[in-house]
Amino acid sequence: MRTASSPFLAAALAAGLMLGGPAAAADKVKVGFVSTLSGPSAALGVDIRDAFLLAVKLNGGKLGGLPAEVMVADDQFKPDVAKQLFEKNIKRDRVDFMTGVVFSNIMLAAVPEAFESKTFYVSPNAAPSPLAGKDCNPYFFAVSWPNDAYHEAAGQNATNKGFKKVYLIAPNYQAGKDSLAGFKRYFKGQVAGEVYTKLGQLDYSAELAEVRAAKPDAVYTFLPGGMGINFIKQFVGAGLSKDMALLQPGFGADQDIIRPVGDAMLGTFDTAHWALDLPNAANKKFVAEFEKEYKRLPSVYASQGYDAAQLIDAAVRDVKGKIEDKDAVRKALKAAKFQSVRGDFKFNTNQYPIQNYYLRVVGKDAQGRLVNKTLGEPIFKNHGDAYVQDCKMPS
Repeated sequence: MRTASSPFLAAALAAGLMLGGPAAAADKVKVGFVSTLSGPSAALGVDIRDAFLLAVKLNGGKLGGLPAEVMVADDQFKPDVAKQLFEKNIKRDRVDFMTGVVFSNIMLAAVPEAFESKTFYVSPNAAPSPLAGKDCNPYFFAVSWPNDAYHEAAGQNATNKGFKKVYLIAPNYQAGKDSLAGFKRYFKGQVAGEVYTKLGQLDYSAELAEVRAAKPDAVYTFLPGGMGINFIKQFVGAGLSKDMALLQPGFGADQDIIRPVGDAMLGTFDTAHWALDLPNAANKKFVAEFEKEYKRLPSVYASQGYDAAQLIDAAVRDVKGKIEDKDAVRKALKAAKFQSVRGDFKFNTNQYPIQNYYLRVVGKDAQGRLVNKTLGEPIFKNHGDAYVQDCKMPS
């Protein structure tokens, strides 16, 4: 697990993450940050946390001009722990916003605590299909991407590339089901096999044997964090990379995967809404400042954590610090008046983003580092989600 070692973060953690110094409750913004910060998938939560805190630091320890208190906690990859932490942050700490969760199953277990108390949850990652459609909620804002979207772009790319048979693998939970549904929505070829594994599984010998027997043109997996690291190493180690292509969603071939896997990632194609090389000014600043602060390149997860903080910052500023006015805060969040690292950003009516999705490939930069590079025009431009028509969002 990679953790930040900057003096800023060390001091913030030692101080209970009281950013901006002591202040009366009415004079600060309180954020509950719950994420997976231990175990095989900890790198994902660590990247979101580090980028969120970096945004606060670059804003002078403030959000929307008010001193910010960010309370960071580890959900330990356990839904029941996340639920308890949400309850503590909301009922005891009386936070103004919740954020941070990586995995959909964990968030779905915990987020009702926020909805019941009318506390805004700004999601830096998990964005499951039910909350995009029939279960949409005025207190939920997804700053990342709908669970299906990366996979829809991947399915379209597989169709564009002319693959005839693709084998699909994902964990057996909401995001895993959304991922493969998204891929199949835009892939016009044959599904050679569709397997749902245990969430957190690290040994894929049985699945790889089935893949070998199926003889597909390509394999598409949704296996974030340690799951993906182990799968790719085992896929290459079994010699399957010589016989078939490995297709990935953006986070399946991003910096948190590249670092431990290494050169085996070269030439891997993936789909994402963000990349290190997007040319807008906000992204150039983010990438440079993140690398300066943490001595590593940011991932997709980091980009989303950074944007989550910037969205909250913009909303608090728009309401001039009057965060007790829930209607005004919600309107300010929906307006999304911030410079996103992905470029243009706007919310759909279900409070999920409408944005571009790109094809990327893992190569080497001028310094010889393995990085993702964008290829050509976006696969999808101004792409929403498949569930918005089912959302009856109150005005």
